[in-house]
Amino acid sequence: MQNIIAHPDGIYTVDSGYGDRPQVAAIHLIVDQGRVAVIDTASNAAIPRILGGLASLGIEPEAVDWVVLTHIHLDHAGGAGSLMCALPNARLVVHPRGVRHMIDPSRLWDGAAAVYGAERTFHLYGRLVPVPEARIVAAKEGLELPLGGRHLRILDTPGHALHHVAIWDSAARVFFTGDIFGVSYREFDVDGRAFVFPTTTPSQFDPGAMHRSIDRLVEYEPQAMYLTHYSRVTQVERLAADLHRLVDTQVAVAQAARGDGVARHVEILAGLEQIVREETARQGWALSEEESLDMLRLDLELNAQGLGVWLDRLRVEAPETV
Repeated sequence: MQNIIAHPDGIYTVDSGYGDRPQVAAIHLIVDQGRVAVIDTASNAAIPRILGGLASLGIEPEAVDWVVLTHIHLDHAGGAGSLMCALPNARLVVHPRGVRHMIDPSRLWDGAAAVYGAERTFHLYGRLVPVPEARIVAAKEGLELPLGGRHLRILDTPGHALHHVAIWDSAARVFFTGDIFGVSYREFDVDGRAFVFPTTTPSQFDPGAMHRSIDRLVEYEPQAMYLTHYSRVTQVERLAADLHRLVDTQVAVAQAARGDGVARHVEILAGLEQIVREETARQGWALSEEESLDMLRLDLELNAQGLGVWLDRLRVEAPETV
């Protein structure tokens, strides 16, 4: 399978090789007048693929001006430090909340290890490399990044994480959405019709903020969205409606769960699996229910964890009643 795919308007997808099958996590290259922006980096293991993709386009590492992270979860940002070592002129653009974690990634490592375990985390991400502060640009709301003859605009898009941004490419009229526009694996496509599923992973899921961020992106009337999981989707308004519906459905599952700890997690996970079974029929997938569940197994586990964290946060934040 190709590791790099060309799209309209000088946009390319590099398959990062992350996960246990192809097309799990995308890295996007935007090329304009010989200058390049890299959107997300995946893990350290993806760096040769990124450099190989640039080489296949006849582009030297010195031509990369920007490495932009949609957020600092390690499947998006784990390779950032290593990639910056290979790109002498690039600057790293990351949400202001993420700047200190790029300078010192130790807390990112600890957070991932809490979810996956230390051994699995090292297998997935390797050693995290710090980025010098002088090479980092804080991705504040409205920041414009010049690239060749176009500009990329940063939008603050919380909901999946507080440190999440989306990148608007006005020349192509597309967004690079990270995880705020959900996940959409190509195995679920039916005659070119994509499916999208919200991601509520730990630890900063906020359904209200997610709804608002989705609406904000749709207001731009984009022609396509480039998701990290996985790449280009169109029919944006239809997918946005599905996202809103499925955010609410997942929240309802979480709110209906009883108890605490493992028992509650198991109940939430069972509810999410039932959502997938219902979507298998609704969307007319060629995959069976069990195949669909297997494909989304890790996403559902992480979504259940994130919903549990959100419920616990609500409990802490709820005002006491007299």
